[in-house]
Amino acid sequence: MNKKDALAAIQRIKEKSKKRQFLQSVEMMVNFTGLDMKKPQNQVNVKVILPYSTGKGSGKIAVFAKTDAFANALKDKVDLIINEKEIEALAKNKAKVAELITYDSIFAEGAAMLTVAKFLGQQLAPKGKMPKPIVNVNAFDETLAQAKTQVTISNKKGKFMPVVHSVVGKEDMKDDEIVDNMLVVYESVRDVLPQKKQNIKNIYLKMTMGAPVKVGELE
Repeated sequence: MNKKDALAAIQRIKEKSKKRQFLQSVEMMVNFTGLDMKKPQNQVNVKVILPYSTGKGSGKIAVFAKTDAFANALKDKVDLIINEKEIEALAKNKAKVAELITYDSIFAEGAAMLTVAKFLGQQLAPKGKMPKPIVNVNAFDETLAQAKTQVTISNKKGKFMPVVHSVVGKEDMKDDEIVDNMLVVYESVRDVLPQKKQNIKNIYLKMTMGAPVKVGELE
């Protein structure tokens, strides 16, 4: 997939889409071929940092905090702050743990890591959700900015269908920004496949309520 084909697809879906009462997302679907999706090595689960935020479905961030100063420094920058005193009770609540696992990025104040590991390690580690330690909160803004645009692209849920979906933009974004997001998603998915682009059957693009449009030739 190249920029020209991606741009043409964006223009087509915008032309075909009716005006809605809400801001529609731009959704990209990558269909696979020649893969036995029951084999773990063929299942796609990749984290992608988009160049531009889609404003939806990406970058939910949770942080474990030990000190009030740390929590206060991040309270307006992340979606969820969990105090160390709350961790033991959280670990006993299956619904809250399940919700926590849906967050795209989880971080922790260094001093809280031992408590997280003690009470939540067995639940978070198998899901690849153990928090990353924050060494210096003052230098955390760049990491947060990347985490805010991070999406997880996966077909490891349900019946392992030979397709992945990702929101790559919203209808009021610049076309070039959506193109850049599309290319990053395509390249990230392509590069984890056994036979790279030979395992990609086709790519479609659509608005939330619009009809899908096939993107041009693959590269």
